[in-house]
Amino acid sequence: MIQTTNRLGRSVALLAMITICTLSLSAQTDSVSIATMGEALPEAVTTPGLQQVLKAKFIEGNAMFMSLVSLALVLGLTLCIERIVFLTLSQINARRFMADLHSKISQGDLEAAREQCRQTPGPVAAICLQGLTHAGDTAAEREHLMESHGTVLTAQLEKGCSWIKLFIAIAPSLGFLGTVIGMVMAFDQIQSVGDFGPRTVAAGMKVALITTIFGIIVAIILQLFYNYILGRVDRLVDEMEEAAITVNDWLQQKA
Repeated sequence: MIQTTNRLGRSVALLAMITICTLSLSAQTDSVSIATMGEALPEAVTTPGLQQVLKAKFIEGNAMFMSLVSLALVLGLTLCIERIVFLTLSQINARRFMADLHSKISQGDLEAAREQCRQTPGPVAAICLQGLTHAGDTAAEREHLMESHGTVLTAQLEKGCSWIKLFIAIAPSLGFLGTVIGMVMAFDQIQSVGDFGPRTVAAGMKVALITTIFGIIVAIILQLFYNYILGRVDRLVDEMEEAAITVNDWLQQKA
């Protein structure tokens, strides 16, 4: 399952990079086409939609910092999608699984119970297999082993989440940095031109603030995915803990 998830993660990353490249090229094409059509078509027809507006604003921002913000979005979304795919493959019907496992344990067929755990993907089956493997140990020893194994499984579920948090923090920071540098460049332009009129200042400030807007948008998008992933992880951890306690009780009753 881990190899399959890695292949899916690489495919998602490649697809995300191709999508961003396509959007960047189409943004340049749309900006040229909108400017050309604006001279010939009525105002009602040439009113750009939301997608065209976002692409136009993307082009107006500083190319270097907008590219860095876009890269943070691509990498963050790639990690989010990889985690969602991994958690989806790890999710099982825990209630049905535990019912079948209880039937085998109550009949004393521990080998069949272990085989069921081996053939079932996900951390719930893995934690149950750990307990069944040490069925001959005392309840305290078995509980300690299952708890230690549960810590390892939880770390696997949360793998990559720290990088998502990093991109959530980086995106608005890059936006703010682009804004500050853009303002410095705008004042340099004002100094070189020698005109401090409202028109000149407003044009420079608008371009400088675009990077901040996009950085905040990227952070909000990644934060929503991150909270969803944490919810899925917490649900799996709760199922693991419940399964570990239940299996340990069943084995203690059979002893």
